[in-house]
Amino acid sequence: MTKLYILAFAATALASFVGVAAADPYPVAGTWTYEHASEPGRAKTCTGRIMEFRGEQRFDTGGGVRQLRNVSVNRTSQTQFAVIDEFFNVQIRGRVPYMLRVIDGDHIELHLEQGGAVIPLRRCG
Repeated sequence: MTKLYILAFAATALASFVGVAAADPYPVAGTWTYEHASEPGRAKTCTGRIMEFRGEQRFDTGGGVRQLRNVSVNRTSQTQFAVIDEFFNVQIRGRVPYMLRVIDGDHIELHLEQGGAVIPLRRCG
């Protein structure tokens, strides 16, 4: 019976690992600023609130959750992507669905499903 529990635990752990490893890449990368997001071109300095897309992770100094991991990305049009990110902070595991819209090479918007907020961002650099 113990071997059965160990086998079940190993299968669950492997399925969890495969699910994380199979995440789609974000359609954008790099550091983006909340500050003066509608100004043209890239931001020369990025102090204050920023969001960074790095690999399968998203880091955010402007929201309540600082680190999120990508679960899925689905292209819905030429410039829009349905994204689901996941976070875990010891007490809560949650998912954040949103639409990511690429305006141009230096500007994106996140349209959050919950609450309907729109977050404009400008590329740093």
